[in-house]
Amino acid sequence: MLLQIILHTPKWVFAVFVLLLWLGCRQLLSGSVSLAKVTVMPIAMTGLSLAGVISAFGDSPGALLGWAATAAALVLLVLQNPLPASTRYDRAAREFHVAGSAVPLLLMMGIFFTKYVVGASLAMHPELRQQAGFAVAVPMLYGAFSGIFAARAVRLWRLAISTGAMAADARAA
Repeated sequence: MLLQIILHTPKWVFAVFVLLLWLGCRQLLSGSVSLAKVTVMPIAMTGLSLAGVISAFGDSPGALLGWAATAAALVLLVLQNPLPASTRYDRAAREFHVAGSAVPLLLMMGIFFTKYVVGASLAMHPELRQQAGFAVAVPMLYGAFSGIFAARAVRLWRLAISTGAMAADARAA
C-alpha cells in the first residue's frame, strides 16, 4: 500500500521535499543569515502549516483555533529559551551569525511529512475529518511547528533590535 501511495504522489511533491531538505540541511552548519531570510522562512513555513490545516479541515473554527492556540503557546514557551551564546547580529551587514542547528530541518520535515501523511490518510479515509482525535491532533501539530518557527525568528529579531538600541546608546554616550 505504501508503494501505491508513493507512486500516486505528484512529482512536484518530491521537488518540494528535496527543496525543504536542502534548505534544512544548509542550516546544520554555522553561518550567516540575512534579516530578510530570518523573516521570510518562518512566514513561508507558517503558511504551509496553515495551508495544511485548511486543506484538511477547511475553515473549521475549531481546527483554526486549535492551530492558533498551540502556535501561541509554543511561541511563548520557546521565547523563554535564550539564543545560543554564539549568536551575533551584525547591524552593518544586517546579518546574523548563527550556530548550526537541526531544529529548522526537523521542523520543515515535520510540516512536510505531516501534510503528506494527513493528505494520504484523508484520501483513503475521508471520514477521519469527523473524528475528534484526528481533528484536534492534526491542527495542534501544525500549530506547534508554526509556533516554534515563529518564536525562533522573534528571538533573532529581538537580538537585532537590542543590538540596534545598544549601538544607538553607544553613539549617544
